[in-house]
Amino acid sequence: MTSSPDLGRRALLGSAAAALGGAALHRVGGEAWAQGAADSLPAVPPMPSDATRVPGMPSGALSTRAALERPSLTPTGVTTGASFTPLQSLTGTITPADLHFQRHHNGIPTIDSARHTLTVHGRKLERPTEFTLADLRRLPAVTRVHFIECAGNGRAAYRTPKREMTPQEVDGLTSNSEWTGVLASTLMREVGADTTAGWVLAEGGDAAVLSRSIPMQKMLDDAIIAYAQNGEPLRQANGYPVRLVLPGYEGNMSIKYLRRLELIEQPNMSRDETAKYTDPLPNGTARQFSYDMDVKSIVTSPAYPERLTQPGWWPVRGLAWSGRGRIARVEVSTDGGRSWNEARLLDAALPKAHVRFEHLWEWGGQPSTILSRAVDETGAVQPSVEMFRKARGSGTDYHFSAIRSWLVEADGRVFFGG
Repeated sequence: MTSSPDLGRRALLGSAAAALGGAALHRVGGEAWAQGAADSLPAVPPMPSDATRVPGMPSGALSTRAALERPSLTPTGVTTGASFTPLQSLTGTITPADLHFQRHHNGIPTIDSARHTLTVHGRKLERPTEFTLADLRRLPAVTRVHFIECAGNGRAAYRTPKREMTPQEVDGLTSNSEWTGVLASTLMREVGADTTAGWVLAEGGDAAVLSRSIPMQKMLDDAIIAYAQNGEPLRQANGYPVRLVLPGYEGNMSIKYLRRLELIEQPNMSRDETAKYTDPLPNGTARQFSYDMDVKSIVTSPAYPERLTQPGWWPVRGLAWSGRGRIARVEVSTDGGRSWNEARLLDAALPKAHVRFEHLWEWGGQPSTILSRAVDETGAVQPSVEMFRKARGSGTDYHFSAIRSWLVEADGRVFFGG
């Protein structure tokens, strides 16, 4: 590590699709939305009728998923926008790194990790320092499980809900990973930072040069300078070689391709904390610096396009999370909210991490409405759509935490209920 001085959107659509590498233009709530992802997957090879009579394949440098297991991000070909995690295709709580949701502002950069540096500088520190990836790896490491959620997660489900929306389309901008790296507090000590400095400006090294102002208190609490995810170096789309992870905060603040941390005395008021990532309210005011992601849950099964094949016992399964700590409990209703039953958490709830829940339901073949409602350790309760709309209004663009519903019809087909 070396010291560094202080640094201060029919022919037209066709051409657009071509520019996106052949990925189909998407519309939320229909097959076309996922077509780009389906087209990008290899064809399913012929299946032998008896695998015991056919020699198996040789091993390769990388293990691959079984040919019939085809979870995928969608849409693909995105340079400015998002690709959603297939929540309905996953089990457990850890999101595979290649299925972590993506939000890009100007494409995925190619960065030489051998040349990449993270500069920590500003007025209130003793030793402005430029850290290489090797330098960061030499510092004491931590490994922690946390979710990252885009602040805009659930926007389409709130503003333009459609019956044919999958959990991926409803809430697929959240993913949960095991992150390894250096605590930001360790880095602050390394440079002799004056912790009375109120803010830290974090800046990314991609073409968007995205930046956000982070409260120093958060940096000293649980912020991680991460260089690994789920046991391997960060995937390129997920921030390689180094990213900031701010547990519980809106995802835009967990800057990818992190190249600079500057200690500052007041918020920088950059474009991503002024023109965007603020919350207009019904009374004409707006929330700013609304960092924490609210308590939230989603049923991932039964959900569109599933169909219950017969009356009987069916598991209602899903995920819950909160940016303010652990999930205390999850309740499930199968009668549209008239009654609630506490679901079973499948594992110990970790702070600011996904937890999976399950409730066994005896379906009698009647039309039903399934809801889930999470409560976190602070006592915060996931609001109904009506409560959320009253508090946040129709103009809000972020932090969509309202209860989601799934409609089970008498023939067993399941649709999104808003």
